[in-house]
Amino acid sequence: MHYFAAEGEDGGNVILPHVPEIIVGSIAFALLCFVLMKFVFPRMEETFRARVDAIEGGIKRAEEAQAEAGRLLQQYKEQLAEARTEAARIRDEARADATGIREDILAKAREESDRIIAAGRDALQTERQTIIRQLRAEVGSLAVDLAGRIVGESLEEEARRRGTVERFLSEISDADAADAAGRR
Repeated sequence: MHYFAAEGEDGGNVILPHVPEIIVGSIAFALLCFVLMKFVFPRMEETFRARVDAIEGGIKRAEEAQAEAGRLLQQYKEQLAEARTEAARIRDEARADATGIREDILAKAREESDRIIAAGRDALQTERQTIIRQLRAEVGSLAVDLAGRIVGESLEEEARRRGTVERFLSEISDADAADAAGRR
């Protein structure tokens, strides 16, 4: 209270400030508002805009990146589908090639088998002819010796022997041919 009493003695009001303080305070406030509006607020506005642009740009870049990722994913799926189709086509071609190769090998094997069988038959026929010739000669000489013993005369003459042996062998061949024709 003492303070209020002292102020009151000077003639001033405690609640109302002095006029020079109001003027100085108003000028300082105006100066502070001018500095804030001229320098600080524009910088704050620029910083705010930069942040907004960065955020919006980041969002836009993220959306673009997401769209690009979607395009790349779609492209990957298409390439994967194409690769699967190509792999299936290659498998089918390989199967077809394998079937063709197998058929070629089987055909060649059949041809080789037929050739070997034909060569065997030819060799067998040749061997048979050789054996028949040998048997004819041996049978002929045995027949002549046997006939000579039975008849009691010598059939040693070559011309006679040949004629007799040839007749005998042709009779045997005719009999073999008739038997073969009868079997068929």
